[in-house]
Amino acid sequence: MSAIISSLTNDQRKKLLSLFNHAQLHLLYKASVHGFAANQFHFRCDIQGPTICVAYNNSGFVYGAYTSKDYAQSNQNIVDERAFLYSISPDRPQPIRVGVNAGQNAFLDGNTGPYFYPLLFLYNNSAAVTNSGGAAFTFNPAELHGNDMALTEFEVYRVEELEGALDKPWRNVEWNEDKRELLKKQILSYCPDVGGLKEARVLMVGPVGAGKSSFFNSINSVFRGNITSQAIAGTAGKSVTVQFRTYTIKVGKRGSLVPLILCDTMGLEHGDDSGLDPGDIINICKGHVQDRYQFNPSASLQEGTPGYRKHVTLKDKIHCMVYVVDVSRVSLMDQKMLDKFRTIRKKANQLGVPQILLMTKIDEACPLVERDLKNVYHSVYIQKKAREVSESFGIPLSCIVPVKNYCTEMELNLEVDILLLSAVKLMLDYADGFFENLLPDDQEETDVSELYVE
Repeated sequence: MSAIISSLTNDQRKKLLSLFNHAQLHLLYKASVHGFAANQFHFRCDIQGPTICVAYNNSGFVYGAYTSKDYAQSNQNIVDERAFLYSISPDRPQPIRVGVNAGQNAFLDGNTGPYFYPLLFLYNNSAAVTNSGGAAFTFNPAELHGNDMALTEFEVYRVEELEGALDKPWRNVEWNEDKRELLKKQILSYCPDVGGLKEARVLMVGPVGAGKSSFFNSINSVFRGNITSQAIAGTAGKSVTVQFRTYTIKVGKRGSLVPLILCDTMGLEHGDDSGLDPGDIINICKGHVQDRYQFNPSASLQEGTPGYRKHVTLKDKIHCMVYVVDVSRVSLMDQKMLDKFRTIRKKANQLGVPQILLMTKIDEACPLVERDLKNVYHSVYIQKKAREVSESFGIPLSCIVPVKNYCTEMELNLEVDILLLSAVKLMLDYADGFFENLLPDDQEETDVSELYVE
């Protein structure tokens, strides 16, 4: 299953979040993808806790309803004093918020679409809203939805209330220019000092849209001194990366090479026959996959087929694996995706490959971090997600690093750079652990002429 993209613009999202003290939204249901049908809504939104539905129409209105209660198809009237209707319009700087009238039931928890008296969404399993009566909310229809009851889209989000900031950060970071330059110096002076190697080879693995290619572009930008976009990145539902790619990084435009090779892969997807095959990841770790090999989601690379490197050396193998996940989508990963990660982790452990995990898009996930990136280790939400990731993936908390990739920026940013460089420094430290665990025979580098067999 491809990643589902929200239809909210950044401005609409900010206005929607302004209706709460401190919250984050997680997309559960999108009618244009899952169908304008009540059963599809309930399949994805029942027993999800607080939710907000978002209706779109051709008149430019974004409106809907919030409830702090579960949908459960109980066929009961639900009392919810925190429930409200809202409306966002490009003509208004602030959203309209309409609270539930005192003593009234907020909605009917039936098997229809969301029914907040008097609005019934997904009326007759169609892209429409109807006024079905009821006195829970009092509003002006023209102000709420412009008297346009036809839907162009309908979404439901889980609303996760966030706590504030920690008194003390859960990790200490120096946010200054000296720290950035120290990290650069430590990275550039890195040398594996084993088998004649000059750099560490790091593999990036993660779901579609998590930010693997964007992470390489961001690291490349830090060392180039300007924003770059060498690796193809995007927000498509399918993986933009379809080949195995190995990327080197230069200091400046024509400077020396950074002692790091970042390997990018096709994104993991939910289906068994879509996205990157876990078997290919093992082949990459062992050094069998050549640069620019075209991935086949239906089958992993086999010996004797084009792109397979038979004779490998230490320089071809992966020395550290990096899982890349979108922090706001961690709790939405289904069991199939988690099973894929666990299969990969088990095989990587057997090969002795150390692993760390990058949590990306931290500014999008937490308003506190969005306001100031230096709040990342003060954020209760980011700490909570790090612990959730640790438990779900079986990765120690010390191996989990929050980062922000360059996405919309036109210039480099000190705080972004420090988080990115800290992640690279950890990768190199863990790669050293891989080298230190090698047997003496494994540390001997084979002659370069033997690397490829035609």
